[in-house]
Amino acid sequence: MMLFSVKRAACALSALALLGACGDEPATFDPDAVTIESGRESKGGARVTSGTSLLDIFRGSEDAGVKVNRYLWTASLQVLDFLPIQSADPFTGVISTGFGVPPGGGRAYRATILISDPALDARSLNVAIATQSGPVDADTRRAVEDAILSRARQLRIQAENY
Repeated sequence: MMLFSVKRAACALSALALLGACGDEPATFDPDAVTIESGRESKGGARVTSGTSLLDIFRGSEDAGVKVNRYLWTASLQVLDFLPIQSADPFTGVISTGFGVPPGGGRAYRATILISDPALDARSLNVAIATQSGPVDADTRRAVEDAILSRARQLRIQAENY
């Protein structure tokens, strides 16, 4: 019994030490991450800088992060607006939704969207869609990706007209 208490205390102390090593600076929003200059996306691509340790990834440095295409982000939210959003993180480019039924449909779907690059390109968009019984077929996933990409292109054309 005493040995169990000592192990529990050791685990708690090691967890506190690990959390204490994390940086105390909150993450800041980078407005350049979603800014498009002269109607064209930057050619830099997704980049994560390397630091001196694994914990440097979690510290709020200015160079670390993935830049997200604002048109793909907005189009994803508009096309899948019937799904309730569980989490949306513009710093990593991940949108997770709960189950929702599309208008005129009978099955409930949920989706996870990853926007991994600032380019308005099909390679920048990854969509995973599932029903309550499992993942959907590739044609359905591809149709949703095409709808998001088409809407993103429409948004880009509208933005250039203003």
